[in-house]
Amino acid sequence: MSESARANPPSSYLPRVVDGELDELLSHLPAIAIEGAKGVGKSRAALQHATSVRRLDEPTERIIAQADPARLLEGEPPVLIDEWQRVPEVWDLVRRAVDDDNSPGRFILTGSAVPAELPAHSGAGRIVTVRMRPLSLAERQIESPQISLGSLLSGTQPNIQGRTDVTLERYVEEIIASGFPGLRGLAGRPLRAQLDGYIRLITERDFPELGHTVRKPDTHMRWLRAYAAATATTASYETIRDAATSDRGEKPSKSATQPYTDVLERLWVLDRVDAWLPSRNAISRLSAPPKHHLVDPALAARLLGAGADTLLAGKEPGPVIPRDGTLLGALFESLVTQSVRVYAQAAEAQVRHLRTYGGDHEVDLIVVRDDGKIVAVEVKLNRTILDADVRHLTWLRERAGDDLLDAVVISTGPEAYRRTDGIAVVPAALLGP
Repeated sequence: MSESARANPPSSYLPRVVDGELDELLSHLPAIAIEGAKGVGKSRAALQHATSVRRLDEPTERIIAQADPARLLEGEPPVLIDEWQRVPEVWDLVRRAVDDDNSPGRFILTGSAVPAELPAHSGAGRIVTVRMRPLSLAERQIESPQISLGSLLSGTQPNIQGRTDVTLERYVEEIIASGFPGLRGLAGRPLRAQLDGYIRLITERDFPELGHTVRKPDTHMRWLRAYAAATATTASYETIRDAATSDRGEKPSKSATQPYTDVLERLWVLDRVDAWLPSRNAISRLSAPPKHHLVDPALAARLLGAGADTLLAGKEPGPVIPRDGTLLGALFESLVTQSVRVYAQAAEAQVRHLRTYGGDHEVDLIVVRDDGKIVAVEVKLNRTILDADVRHLTWLRERAGDDLLDAVVISTGPEAYRRTDGIAVVPAALLGP
């Protein structure tokens, strides 16, 4: 194994919202594990905070680590152990080291998958996990955010104002462009080739590394496309299965196909939003299924063969999944959801969705504080927000009472303002942490 290497982060690093969380945690806790799909920027972010680096995606380091794992802990802290899941014993090794010395800022682990062989112990109380996602709209620096999700969660009903020149066409560009930092700046064929390679490696390398060999890659690709088509819906397993096997007579059983879903979740490629099921609000007939999203809407668009022209024309390529609205509307919601999750995490809040049985009422995103109070968010592709666009929010406000801190519509329009009914209208590019 190489001697402890001083971290030397590239100067082109885009600051991430999660940096503040990492700084705070490392100042008080001994070990942090940064989790998330490949390509979201975990290693680059970790390098901003690490002093010594161990890279287990390098074969030589991995072989030596397997022979003498204790050497991974050597070096000036914080010690970054990159792609720790390639040597799963590392987790228990760090856990025991923290038992012996719980000084803050000792270790940073990064991982792109939950390993096939889970650690013997969860690490609870010793290793704190931090989720990382692709670049939010604020982190992409396409606009200066002027409305803070944190301020909306404060319950103070902040003043809402601001203006942006970001248009629908630019949001479509951002859907296609991806929030993976390594793909920023690419367009056209080079970008499509990179996304295709990412998707292909899921089948060819990631699945086998997690102990699941894909004998029929075409079948696996069909399931990925079906999940892409189900973006921003609560489609059932049967609906997704039918979309993935539409030209097949006999439908596979759930037990036969569940490993596909399990591995995609362990790779954080599936990033579904769970339903909000409040315990103290008298809101009846809420539905429990999660809402489907891939980790990056660019992957969904590429899997479906949907370019900017296709989306703007309202076309629906790929498998057919019933949804309200267009594919572009679903992918825009996914882009906003990805960003809101980044901002909510900074505020120590959770993101859920609301849907009643039968779909009579739906709210795209429910941002939940630790005390159960919420900010309700509707995502609309519209430039102009009408009364019909806020009816689900007004319905929820009547039922949630004081637990509703604020209600917001995220739009593609140019201006942020508060309607006369008190509901905030915020262009997606103007929302930040």
